Amino acid sequence: MSLSGASDAASLLYDGPWEHSFVSANGARFHVATAGDGPVVLLLHGFPQFWHAWRHQLPALAAAGYRAAAVDLRGFGVSDKPPKGYDTYTAAADAAAIVRSLGQEQAVVVGHGLGGWTAWAMPTLQPAFTTAVASLGMPHPVVTEHACRHDRRLRSTAGFVAGMQVPFRPEQLLSRDDARVRGYLTSWSSPRSSFPTEDDIHRYAVATALPFVAHSAAEYFRWFGRNQLRWDGPALRRRLSAPITVPVLHLHGADDGFLPAEATPGSDAYVTGPFRHELIADAGHFLPEEAPEVVTSVLIEWLDGLPLSR
Repeated sequence: MSLSGASDAASLLYDGPWEHSFVSANGARFHVATAGDGPVVLLLHGFPQFWHAWRHQLPALAAAGYRAAAVDLRGFGVSDKPPKGYDTYTAAADAAAIVRSLGQEQAVVVGHGLGGWTAWAMPTLQPAFTTAVASLGMPHPVVTEHACRHDRRLRSTAGFVAGMQVPFRPEQLLSRDDARVRGYLTSWSSPRSSFPTEDDIHRYAVATALPFVAHSAAEYFRWFGRNQLRWDGPALRRRLSAPITVPVLHLHGADDGFLPAEATPGSDAYVTGPFRHELIADAGHFLPEEAPEVVTSVLIEWLDGLPLSR
């Protein structure tokens, strides 16, 4: 299906039990959907998505006494799409600056997929702003990189990252029609979940086809690829190998088609603080939408056990 002229960024600001706002942080403007009052839970989406991925968790977290804040990452949704800044260091700095722009000193950072990678990095790169982290569908970055390089079960994942290194072509394919987004959503999710629906596919395909979004998304993965060949790759791995002392929750779908759980064990080796890991049955990569009730229940139970100021 062609997506030419299908939408504009304003269409992503639809009404619901949340409020839309814009904050200035780390030299860019970010869109944030917020709900509730209480300790801030910063929600970072994955690829190829935007804040909408957390629509099930926003009202539930608010009802549980938290201020849920679902961000459009740099380059996605209604946030700014500058030409640079799609590396892990900048992503972590973005998250920290957004926390400050929301009027808080610290937050629990919850990320899925691409956002989960950033969540793992927060205790090391932005420790002053990080109370605890939860990662959904993303093992520890060192575990993920090692598996992509050495485990044949992740050949398609490594191939996806390699394909993103080609100039211009990924952007063209992502924005031409819904085929690429459809392929990612369906092949990375569980065949036993009801996600994605045709509406899900259309919504995310349209959002990805907005001006500069496809390029920004590709730039994140281009940085991952280039990072393997430059001095800053080993330097980042050394930094992220430092023990994480804050509480960590790691949820993974048993049927994850992007990062298979059986090929990516060992994240607990990088955590010396409280660590909880759960494998979610009948769910794939897109946990907040494939298993919203289970994810929300586990997340709130875990949050309630944290020593957060209220």
